[in-house]
Amino acid sequence: MEALGSPGPEVRGVVVFFTGRCWDCAVCSAREGSISWMSGTRAMPGLVVFGRRWAIGSDDFVLPGAFELFVRLVWIGILVLYAVRKGQFNCPGGGLLHSYLLGLLILLASIICALSALVYISMQGTISNPGPRKSLPKILYTRLLLYFPEFIWAVVGAVWVSDNSVQCEKTVINGIIVTVIASWIIIIFTVIGVVIVFDPLGGKKTFYLPDGVSRNLESSQSGQLLYNVKSSATRVWEKRIRLLCCCIVQDDDHRVAFTSIAELFRNYFSDTDLVPSDIAAGLILLHQEQDKMENCPKEPEEVLCHSPSSLVTDDLDVELENAAHYMLFAAAAYGWPYYVYTNPYTALCKLNGDCCRNRPTDSDITGSDRHNFHFGSILKITGLQYRDFIHISFHNKIYEIPFFVALDHKKEAIVVAVRGTLSFEDILTDLSADCEDLTLEDVLENGFVHKGITQAANYIYRKLINDGILNQAFTIAPEYKLVIVGHSLGGGTASILAIMLRNSFPTLRCYAFSPPGGLLSKSLADYTKHFIVSVIVGKDLVARLSMPNMEDLKRRIVRIVANCNRPKYQILLRGCWYEVFGGDPDDFPTELDGRSQDALRQPLLAEESLMVHRSPSYNALEEESHLNSPPQYPHLYLPGKIIHIVEECSSRRLCSSDIKYTARWSNETVFSSILISPKMITDHMPDVVLKALNSFVQVGRGAVGEAQGLQGQ
Repeated sequence: MEALGSPGPEVRGVVVFFTGRCWDCAVCSAREGSISWMSGTRAMPGLVVFGRRWAIGSDDFVLPGAFELFVRLVWIGILVLYAVRKGQFNCPGGGLLHSYLLGLLILLASIICALSALVYISMQGTISNPGPRKSLPKILYTRLLLYFPEFIWAVVGAVWVSDNSVQCEKTVINGIIVTVIASWIIIIFTVIGVVIVFDPLGGKKTFYLPDGVSRNLESSQSGQLLYNVKSSATRVWEKRIRLLCCCIVQDDDHRVAFTSIAELFRNYFSDTDLVPSDIAAGLILLHQEQDKMENCPKEPEEVLCHSPSSLVTDDLDVELENAAHYMLFAAAAYGWPYYVYTNPYTALCKLNGDCCRNRPTDSDITGSDRHNFHFGSILKITGLQYRDFIHISFHNKIYEIPFFVALDHKKEAIVVAVRGTLSFEDILTDLSADCEDLTLEDVLENGFVHKGITQAANYIYRKLINDGILNQAFTIAPEYKLVIVGHSLGGGTASILAIMLRNSFPTLRCYAFSPPGGLLSKSLADYTKHFIVSVIVGKDLVARLSMPNMEDLKRRIVRIVANCNRPKYQILLRGCWYEVFGGDPDDFPTELDGRSQDALRQPLLAEESLMVHRSPSYNALEEESHLNSPPQYPHLYLPGKIIHIVEECSSRRLCSSDIKYTARWSNETVFSSILISPKMITDHMPDVVLKALNSFVQVGRGAVGEAQGLQGQ
C-alpha cells in the first residue's frame, strides 16, 4: 500500500487510518516523536465525534437541521399563544402547567439557538474542505446534551397529562398531549438516525507505522495489523448480508456466498472516505455533467452507427422481430409477479379461474407453485397450451434458478427460458461476482466468466442433459431448433448455458435481454457473436455493471465531488429540482476551471484525500481510461452481438405515453461506463424491454401494410 503524493525529505513513515470503509495511507511527518498530517492533504468528510467515525458528514446537518428548526419555531409559536391566555392556568394543576410551559419555552429557545448554529456551520465549506466546519462537533455535543432535559420534560408532560387531578380545559390538555407526542417523535427519530449512521468500524484507532515497516505492509506486525482490520471489515459486511437474508434457509453454499460477497464489498469500499450523501451529490453532479456532454455535437463514428447499410438494417429488423417474440418467454419465466405487475386490475381474477385446474400430466413440473399461479401466468403470457411444456422448474436456491422448456410451434423452436432476479437467492447469485475460468474443448483454451451466473448455468445444464430433458424435447420435435432466452440474471445464465451447449447443438440461438455487463471475457464475448444476440434498452444500469465500471464510477464520483466548489446542500437541492422538473444542467464551478491540460492530468489534494489508491494517471473529467482499473478486476463484457434500443422523446422528464424508439447494432465499448439517469433502473424492467421491442414489430407491420396497399393501387 503506497502513500499518496510524493514523499519529501521530512517523511518518516506512513499513518494508516482505519475507518468504517477504508484503511487509508497518508504521508505524515514525525518530528521528535509526534505525528502530524501534511498540510492540506487530508479532508475527512466522515464526521468524527465521541472518538469514532460516523457514516455522516459534517455538512449533512443543513437539511434535517432546517426541518427540525422549522418544526421547533412552529412549536414555540403555538406555545406562546397558549401562554398569553393566562386565565387558563387558574385550574387544579394549573401551577404545574405554568411551570411546565415556561420550562419548555426556555428549552425550545435553547434548542433553536443550537440548531441555528448547527445549520449555519454545516452550510460552510465544501465536501472536500471541511475546515470551515471544524467547530461543528462542539455545537453537536451541545445539541445532543439538550436531549436529556427534553427527555425529562417529555416524561413530566406525560405524567401531568395522565394525572386525573388535573381539571384544566380540554384544549389545554390536548395541547400538552401534542407537545409530549412531538417530543417523543423527535427523540425516537434521533435514535433511529444514530443507529443508521453508526459505523461498526468507526472506532478503530490510528496506527503509526515506522518507515521500515511501511515499505512492507505484508510482513510481520504491520501485515498482521492490516489483515486483522480487513477481516473485521469482512465480518461486518457478512453480518449485514446475513441480516438482510435472515428470512431464507442458510446452508454451506450461502455461507460461502456471504463471505465472497462481503469481501467484494470490503474491497470496493476500502479506498474511499465518502459518506452516502457524498455519493448522492456525486451522482447528481455526474448526471448533469453527462447531460451537458450529450448536448454536444456527436463524433463522426457515432453518426455512422445511426446510418447502417441496408443489409445490416434488414438483419436488424429480423432480429428485432425474433427478439420481440422470445421476450415473451423471458418475461413469462417470472411467473405471476410479472403477470400481476403488468395486469394489476385483472390478473388475480383471471388466475383464480385457473387455480383449480389439474396440472398437466404431459409436462414435468418441479418446485413450489401454490394454487398453480406461476404456471397459469406462464400460459397466459406465452399463449401456449399445456401440452407444449416439456419441463417447468420453480425450484429456487442460490446458484439454482427457475426455468422452463417449451415447444414454440410458431417459430418451430424448443425454447429454454431462464428466470431473472426475483428472490434473495437470486441476488446472492448476482453478487457472487468473482471470476472463474471456463474451458471449452475445441473452441477456446479458456475464458473468464461471472462465477455465480456460471454456477447457475451449470445447474440448468445438468438438468437439461443429465435428466434427459432436451432429449425428450427433440424426440417430440426433432426438426425444431434450440433457442435459449432470459432477462437480466436469466439473460446472463442463458448466454453461458448457450456456450456450454453450442458444441452439441450447432444451430443453437440465444437471446439475452438486459444481461449483466460483467459476464464474459473478451475472447468468449467475441466467440458468442455468432449465436447470441443481446438486447439493451436506453441507459440500463445492469447492462453496464462490472467491477471495472464500478471502479470507474467511484473514481468519477470522487473526482467531481472533490473538485466542486459548491456546498453539498446546494448540490442536493438543485439536483433534486433538476431531476424532477428538468431544465438546463447547473454549471457548478470547479477547481478544474482555468487549469491547464497538464494540470488536469494530476489529482488535486482534495481528491487525494477522498480516494486513497489513485490510478497511475489522471485525464480530464469523465475521460479516465478503464485501463487504470485495479488488476484484480478483469474486464468482462456483454455476450454476443448487441442491439441497443434508445428512446426518442422531446421532453426529457415528462414524456408522453406515445414513446418512439430507435434501434441500432452496437458494440461493447458503448457500455464501458455507467450512465446516470432517472431511467437507469426502469430501462432494465422486462415490461419496458418488451414494450420497446413490440414498438418495432408494430411499426414493421404498419410499413408492410402500407407497401401492400401501394402495390394494390
